[in-house]
Amino acid sequence: MTSKKKVFIWTLFDFANTSFSIVVVTFVYAVYFKKVVAEGKPIGDLFWSIGTSLAMIITAIISPVLGAIADYSAGKKRFLLFFTLLCIAATSLLFFIGRGEVFWGVVLFVLANIGFEAGLVFYDSFLPEITEPKNFGRVSGYGFAMGYLGSLATLAIIYPFIQAEMIKESFPVAALFFLIFAIPLFVYLKDNRKIKSEKVSYFNIGVSRVWNTISNLKNYKNLAIFLLAYFFYIEGVNTIIFFSGNYASTTLGFTESELLIFFLTVQTTAIAGSVILGIIADSIGQKKTIIITLIMWLVTVLFAYLAQDKSSFYIVGLIAGAAMGSSQSTSRSLMSKLTPPEKKTEFFGFYSFFGKSSAIIGPLVFGFVSFISGDQRLAIFSIGIFFLIGLIILLWVNDPKADQ
Repeated sequence: MTSKKKVFIWTLFDFANTSFSIVVVTFVYAVYFKKVVAEGKPIGDLFWSIGTSLAMIITAIISPVLGAIADYSAGKKRFLLFFTLLCIAATSLLFFIGRGEVFWGVVLFVLANIGFEAGLVFYDSFLPEITEPKNFGRVSGYGFAMGYLGSLATLAIIYPFIQAEMIKESFPVAALFFLIFAIPLFVYLKDNRKIKSEKVSYFNIGVSRVWNTISNLKNYKNLAIFLLAYFFYIEGVNTIIFFSGNYASTTLGFTESELLIFFLTVQTTAIAGSVILGIIADSIGQKKTIIITLIMWLVTVLFAYLAQDKSSFYIVGLIAGAAMGSSQSTSRSLMSKLTPPEKKTEFFGFYSFFGKSSAIIGPLVFGFVSFISGDQRLAIFSIGIFFLIGLIILLWVNDPKADQ
């Protein structure tokens, strides 16, 4: 099989799994959970935040061990299959969640989210096996692009279900979409690593790797400062992704059909923002580009707080979409520049750990503020503190390109 075919099959999995993130995490189930399962009560935001944080805590804890398995065994495709099927099965079962069934609604969401997030550890580990190191950034970018296209395709498919008010039916449809387009990876891609003859403890390897990374991090002050900044601002990004649909529905009264059009707009501008700001990053440097995206996020939060009608919220979506993909992809490329070549795998494992664990505090802050105040506007405004802290810390990071 040619390298191009391997890359295409690999990116198809990104195309597939975004059906879960857009339908369950960001849009349909997020709104359904608040309006129907939690019966529209403010505490619904708190339950949703607990579910998202719990899934991320569990994934963050097991990620180092999963990373060790991906590095040391030839069985990563089997583990990817397990977590993929866990996500698909749990997503399908959301069809049976009805009014007031908060406990099972949260449990299935947590299981599906763990399946999605944990599976990414193994999916990412295929990258070095399908292309040359010089193409890692480009191929990784193809995955991002295919992910956004997958979101658009999924939204187009579930649009008739939303119009017909068949909300619950969209969950198994999203699961089926994930299953169909994930199949090529499991059929055609192979594990290249040979099975090691010696017996190893994956748990011990995972723990020792995290400890080794923490010990080494103090020797790389610039990288440590960036990871701290990343932890805070990606917290804000993740929280807005988790609650944007919920906020638009509850506070501004968006219907499901209007939300679908809104998210189509956001996904489209996300593609454009990733390309345009990616070009800008090559010209002015990653640090300055991330600063631009963080300012865009602060404007997004302010506009969301001030928005009084649906039309003004579309402006929020346009800015957020442009900032969303670029803030994530540019952060990854800056991480590549700051990481010593001989420790890329080690530090990127920690980068992933920061990304997962950062999706814990923000959702809890949003859910708690919303519950205490009964006002989602104050909750969304409170998330701006994460972008502000991240921006201030980022100012202390030295961009290698800027120093040349």
